[in-house]
Amino acid sequence: MFTTSTSTSTSASTSIPAPTPTTAGLSTRSLRLLRLAGLISNFDRFCIAPMLMLIADQLGASITTVALAAGVYYLCYGLMQPVWGIASDRMGRIRVMRFSLAAGALAALLSTLAPNATVLIVTRALSGACFAACIPASLSHIGDVVPAEGRQRPLSDLMTAFSLGTALGTLLAGALAHYISWRLVFFLPALLAAYLCRALRRLPEPEREPAGSLLAPFRVVLGSRWMWYVMAVALLEGAVLLGFLTYLAPALEARGVPAAVAGAVSALYGVGAMVCAQWVKRLVGRWSPTRLIVAGGAQAAVAYTVATVSQSLPALAVTALLLGAGWSFLHTTVQAWATAVAPTARATGVAMFGVSLYGGSALASGLTAAAAGSHAYGLIFLAAAVLTIPLTVAAAIGRARYR
Repeated sequence: MFTTSTSTSTSASTSIPAPTPTTAGLSTRSLRLLRLAGLISNFDRFCIAPMLMLIADQLGASITTVALAAGVYYLCYGLMQPVWGIASDRMGRIRVMRFSLAAGALAALLSTLAPNATVLIVTRALSGACFAACIPASLSHIGDVVPAEGRQRPLSDLMTAFSLGTALGTLLAGALAHYISWRLVFFLPALLAAYLCRALRRLPEPEREPAGSLLAPFRVVLGSRWMWYVMAVALLEGAVLLGFLTYLAPALEARGVPAAVAGAVSALYGVGAMVCAQWVKRLVGRWSPTRLIVAGGAQAAVAYTVATVSQSLPALAVTALLLGAGWSFLHTTVQAWATAVAPTARATGVAMFGVSLYGGSALASGLTAAAAGSHAYGLIFLAAAVLTIPLTVAAAIGRARYR
């Protein structure tokens, strides 16, 4: 994997340390491009939340209808995970990423031209299906080239970029939609995806096991009881940390807060995640995975409890920060776990993890759309607070027992 170089003089020899497991096999340029892919994916996924009311007004639709654009995005994002996983295991991580980015750029461009809510829902579904490949392919690439003992650190680097995409998506979306046009917001990921599709062409493919038959990776993944357990945890996690998160900005806008301000508050989620991702990197190896999970779950529970009590601007700002922190502690730990359960079919395993994660978020968004339409945000956040309990308990116990 790597070599150690030495330099010798007449008085002493100085050894240059070998790369740590965090960086072995993963170049700085590779990590930078992988981070950008995840940033674009998260920007496109989260940008619609602070624009829901503005889009509804301009397209002459109800917020319940426009909220479906967010729900179907998450649903298609999740459902396409196994498709991209199989393609990645058979064709290569980078090739699949480039194809999906090109298709995603086109779908995002079509979103900017949507004349009504129906077309917007369809184009956002296509965008979700296309951008679904970016994050699992990035995670699988790291799983292929970085040893398991050092994997959570570069994964935390990826999560920092993903969180930046979330923050930029919610912050810029609110401001651009309010002052210019919501259509410009969808144009940005289209432009960046087209650029990255070209930039990735020289990134080398990592070595991987032969894929075998088309269904062989699924037999490996679905034959693992631990993979089923991790997928169940991911389903709950998607509902709690993604699905209910969608309503932070609408809850503020329902109280008369401008879309730009509501988007800025939602962006604090990304700020909390970015800051705490660096903290988690330092804690890996010092804290057990179980302890990291419990810390993340506790932060999420407190966050939604605050939001249940009050949907004021300061309260939801605290909620956003705590949810971002909870994501860094809980999700990066569970994500690292998912990359290790089925190493011979890693991309498919990560993809099935994604199916559960984003399926849970779509389920939560769909089940709460009617409550959001009547502005019952307190009840929505209460449900989220309650669900953090089984999520944290199941993730902590499972991770503690996994060997």
